[in-house]
Amino acid sequence: MTRSSDSEIFGFDAYTPREIASRVEKVGVAKTKLPLLSLAMLGVLAGAFIGLGALYFVLIKSDSSIGFAAGQALGGLAFSLGLILVIVAGAELFTGNNLLAMAWADGKVSSLDVVKNWTVICLANFAGAAGLALLVFYSGHPAMNDGEIARKYLEIAQAKCALPFWPAFFRGVLCNILVCMAVWMSLAGRTVTDKAIAIVFPISAFVAAGFEHSIANMYLIPMGMLLKASGDHAHLYDAVSWSGLFGNLVPVILGNLAGGSVLVGLVYYVIFLRPKSGPEKPS
Repeated sequence: MTRSSDSEIFGFDAYTPREIASRVEKVGVAKTKLPLLSLAMLGVLAGAFIGLGALYFVLIKSDSSIGFAAGQALGGLAFSLGLILVIVAGAELFTGNNLLAMAWADGKVSSLDVVKNWTVICLANFAGAAGLALLVFYSGHPAMNDGEIARKYLEIAQAKCALPFWPAFFRGVLCNILVCMAVWMSLAGRTVTDKAIAIVFPISAFVAAGFEHSIANMYLIPMGMLLKASGDHAHLYDAVSWSGLFGNLVPVILGNLAGGSVLVGLVYYVIFLRPKSGPEKPS
């Protein structure tokens, strides 16, 4: 298939899916070679960026005059800010980095490289997301809308901490299929506009559907914990605690890993990069 025929199919100068696969692999190799300090700082930024998207989502959801479906859709659109910041401004996000599975499957990076990257990024994302929660808490932002924003944070945190293991796991799987597809499609674009459009629909879909994103939860649940500790109705939010936080993050992180690395990364590796896949036939 030629470049000219690609342009006719896609309607714009985008990378083809096979080219995206090669780009994802090369980017994955480069990510494992980043110096530790740079990797950690980029991870902190990503956690904060996703937290900003979650903040925007909660702002929308705190308006009780908006219907359920419209609130979910608008909230998802707002949350897309987080991944747009990660991709365009530059940061390292654990859920997106699950696509390192492609470079690992092709033997370009070692298992140790992958585990090190995921571990450092996950911890750094937590620091960035929870750190943003602390800043937002002390800014007084949750008191807006007569305290409705604070109440919505607490409701969201309570629901997440009370979520049983397997629903949390499968919501994590479904979430990161869409997140990694957003990252994948953003690599098809050559401009900021291309990337933003590619990101918005998958991200808004997972948020509207109520799926679970581990890094967003690293902002939302700590915010709920801070508000619970400072409020007068702590008994109404008994699940919002350290045990509730880790009870959510463990299955959601595992689900995110399965959805992103296996159901997106390894599937596309088999389709486009495995040695016997062969060259693309000319059209």
